[in-house]
Amino acid sequence: MNMSADIGKNDEPVTRQTFDDVMVPVFAPASFVPVRGSGLDLWDQNGKHYLDLTGGIAVSGLGHTPPEIVDALVEQAKKLWHVSNYFTNEPVLKLARALTDATFAEKVFFCNSGGEANEAAFKLARKWAHDHFGEKKNRIVSCYHSFHGRTLFTVTVGGQSKYTEGFEPLPPRIDHIPFNDIEAARAAIDDDVCAVVVEPVQGEGGILPADPDYLRSLHQLCNEKNALLVFDEIQCGMGRTGTLFAYMGYGVVPDIMTSAKALGNGFPIAAMLTTSEIARSFSVGSHGTTYGGNPLAAAVACKVFETINRPEFLQRVVEAGEKLKFSLERVAADYPDVFSGVRGKGLMLGLVMSDKYQGRAKEITSAAEKQGLLLLLAGYDVIRYVPALVVSDEHIEQGEALLRKAIDSWLEEN
Repeated sequence: MNMSADIGKNDEPVTRQTFDDVMVPVFAPASFVPVRGSGLDLWDQNGKHYLDLTGGIAVSGLGHTPPEIVDALVEQAKKLWHVSNYFTNEPVLKLARALTDATFAEKVFFCNSGGEANEAAFKLARKWAHDHFGEKKNRIVSCYHSFHGRTLFTVTVGGQSKYTEGFEPLPPRIDHIPFNDIEAARAAIDDDVCAVVVEPVQGEGGILPADPDYLRSLHQLCNEKNALLVFDEIQCGMGRTGTLFAYMGYGVVPDIMTSAKALGNGFPIAAMLTTSEIARSFSVGSHGTTYGGNPLAAAVACKVFETINRPEFLQRVVEAGEKLKFSLERVAADYPDVFSGVRGKGLMLGLVMSDKYQGRAKEITSAAEKQGLLLLLAGYDVIRYVPALVVSDEHIEQGEALLRKAIDSWLEEN
């Protein structure tokens, strides 16, 4: 093999077509390739500008390349990158202390993704139940249209058959109930249930906030049945709903909580948080990770957490959420044939398609992309807004103007 020829080939320009040529086809990315970002601004290979209201799917809470986070990464990169979990390190210990000081949790397990955090949570729940009540208490109850990750275990707990078809046989003893339906929960949760898993605000399921009474009743039901209540805050946590974590706004404390996405502002890191009593069911060697809690990720997350966990920052999220919701409601009112309304919490909002245009939300986000506005979907009928938490009033106004242009151009074609 001619090594010099290979090196030269790697120097050739890459384009969107390169993705189709060399990548496993599990994604269908946009037609352009982003190359630079700052705040909520994004530029592609051709220099075209976009207003990015996707937040990297609720990941880039502080926007693209925030200077203070870049500085934290560079500083740590000059010191220590990786030592494995045969050793601990200062950044991960500082991050663990910050998380436990700020939440209900007393113990933290760090990993690399939301799926891994949920995998750890579900394993811990089964192990805890086995230790305290025996091997028959192992059933997990989750909600339809939820999303908890892409491992075989977590994708089965998520109640969406489109993600499990063709991957059978699936892990057993996992059942699903309708979200926000406490009577369905009462019927499903019996003494053999080890854990009930819920997103305080469903993301992929359509930006659906849990009813406060529903979560309170679930908490009581779990206590009655000696089951653990697991909150998946991968998307709705880290300031997204206006409190540090969504459970704080509901006043319902889970037994286990998972966090990822915005925890590292795009640098891969995730966490499972729980109490000391529950954590005791894991022992040395019973679970693990190679990269989880490495110094680079932990140093970044420390700075992200320090930035978001301030009253003035979270208050601004509340204010920005109200302004964005008002903006979207104004659009929905002006296009009643297209949209049926707006729902969500904080800066996690959904613009819901009308019955007339069911299943066509993707067409509007595609039209918005042409106007230089980047938006997301939540299912087929909801346009999802999860912008960076630092979104300004000007961004919101600009986004509304671009959205209106996109809708008008789309309606002309339809």
